[in-house]
Amino acid sequence: MTLLRSAIFNAAFFGVTALVSILALPALAAPRWAMRAVARLWARILLFLLRLICGVRFEVLGREHLPPGPCIVAAKHQSAFDTIVWLALLPDVAYVLKKELLSIPLYGWHLRKSGMIPVDRAGGGAALRRMLRAAQAALAEGRQVVIFPEGTRTAPGARIPYQPGVVAIAGSGGAPVVPVATDSGRFWGRRAFAKHPGVIRISILPPLPPGLPRAALLGALEQAIETESARLLAEPVHGAVDKSVG
Repeated sequence: MTLLRSAIFNAAFFGVTALVSILALPALAAPRWAMRAVARLWARILLFLLRLICGVRFEVLGREHLPPGPCIVAAKHQSAFDTIVWLALLPDVAYVLKKELLSIPLYGWHLRKSGMIPVDRAGGGAALRRMLRAAQAALAEGRQVVIFPEGTRTAPGARIPYQPGVVAIAGSGGAPVVPVATDSGRFWGRRAFAKHPGVIRISILPPLPPGLPRAALLGALEQAIETESARLLAEPVHGAVDKSVG
């Protein structure tokens, strides 16, 4: 049954994405707020379908730790779920994402119009400077920059070195850095087809102290995220009351 539900959700995911991308073409000529509304609607539809079809819900812990203005959300990345949910949780999100996504017809056009922040992993120093300028511009507009400091999805419990891009953005933008842990990979695994029913938990931790040197900031960030992610994984899967969107 899980595989059947997952197949239905996958079909719905691509169908909704294609339909929204086509219907939202006029938003390419509108101010960016119109595309922001489209992105939020797309995310909310997919999260609703994920709950309805696959029984995957989520709850958010520590919402009070999100600053009211611009910030850098440094989030654990275990699942494609993580790339969707912040569009529904934050008022004006700018994801740091691989630049190849901008080349996808329709979808990539909307990403570009939404003001997402592309990064060319093979572009060297020049690519890093472009990414920093785009992140600075997003923060100056009062937006929330979401970055996955591991640089890729990891399996629950796995650890890889954190990439320095997050501390470079923090050093150049002056915005608070908010660590976020999750156990999303328990239910929607890294490159996994099956989506298992349950409640994904997103734990938003207190912002890190301002003014830390880059090495200390990266170490404190990794310690905070990995410790909380391990705590979440140590707890049994449960069916908490849905606190997903609202």
